[in-house]
Amino acid sequence: MKGFVFRAFDRGGMIFLGILLGVILLLGLSNQLLPASSPLHAPTYMVSLVGKYLTYALLALSVDLIWGYCGILSLGHGAFFALGGYAMGMHLMRQIGDRGVYGNPDLPDFMVFLNYDGLPWYWYGFDMFWFAMAMVVLVPGALAFVFGWFAFRSRVTGVYLSIITQAMTFALMLAFFRNNMGFGGNNGLTDFKDILGFDLQSDATRVGLLFASAAALALGFLICKSVTRSKYGKVIAAVRDAEARTRFLGYRVDRYKLAVFTLSACMAGVAGALYVPQVGIINPSEFAPAVSIEIVVWVAVGGRGTLYGAVIGAILVNYAKTYFTGTLPDVWLFALGGLFIGATLFLPKGLVGAARALWERRTGRRDPGKPALGPAPAE
Repeated sequence: MKGFVFRAFDRGGMIFLGILLGVILLLGLSNQLLPASSPLHAPTYMVSLVGKYLTYALLALSVDLIWGYCGILSLGHGAFFALGGYAMGMHLMRQIGDRGVYGNPDLPDFMVFLNYDGLPWYWYGFDMFWFAMAMVVLVPGALAFVFGWFAFRSRVTGVYLSIITQAMTFALMLAFFRNNMGFGGNNGLTDFKDILGFDLQSDATRVGLLFASAAALALGFLICKSVTRSKYGKVIAAVRDAEARTRFLGYRVDRYKLAVFTLSACMAGVAGALYVPQVGIINPSEFAPAVSIEIVVWVAVGGRGTLYGAVIGAILVNYAKTYFTGTLPDVWLFALGGLFIGATLFLPKGLVGAARALWERRTGRRDPGKPALGPAPAE
């Protein structure tokens, strides 16, 4: 266990986390300590926006762990993100109590509107924070475990696995759109009031959620770093590069895949849970297949198989999305499409991969601490 922890603390990782957490700390302190008239004051909307970007970065990190290091291209990770978000949303809805529009102390407003007789059994326990946080991890993890158990034991790989993961998230989207599912239907869950007794609209709470998102991202990064630098990480890299050969050597490939896939889903669930109180809503659109495809694009732009690239890609692409939405509202989709196509054509290994290749050309050596990007060439 001691070795597992220390493997995460390499020089590059510490520098990266130090810069990231330092920027987040300065952003939060400038919002709380500097007056609004100061040019260095960070407005609350910026705090919430950066907090949302950090949850996206954690989600991208979870995809990079399985795609960049194990070769599992999941087009359904938006489902695990949404399930974690719904678990958090259910807790926040239970905290509203009689402050809702209809003043019912037990039933959320949408259940009163739809004439529910009582609270569905699967909503019990979500009034307790610890229970909700357990469900944030356990529900996505359980779905990933069951899905992966059947898929990996059946040796479903490649594009077939990607299509099945996309079908999974599409099926969940259709299910959650139904009003009789008890999750708010098309409108989802919204109108949250507070979390742990703190007003969600206050600046201090927004900063606290920003710090919580940064801490979760840092922890997720360290976990991924420890996994990929361990003996287990070498095995999953072998599965990525030569699955049949790894299986021939006696490794239970399906078990390795199942473990890393489940871990990745749990991380995505935590990202969803931190996302919901910062944006104030969770609805079935988060299950849309396009959302999962976009996550893969974040990783591809940043550089898969690097961990750093997943974080950078998620923040950069979503910042570009926000910028283009405001400045080019009519053509922002085309602008984003151009960004994705340009990255694919000119930066096939992503931004981090391009920077690494440039460093190797200038120094004439390869960094031994960094794994090679992409699958090994066929022999």
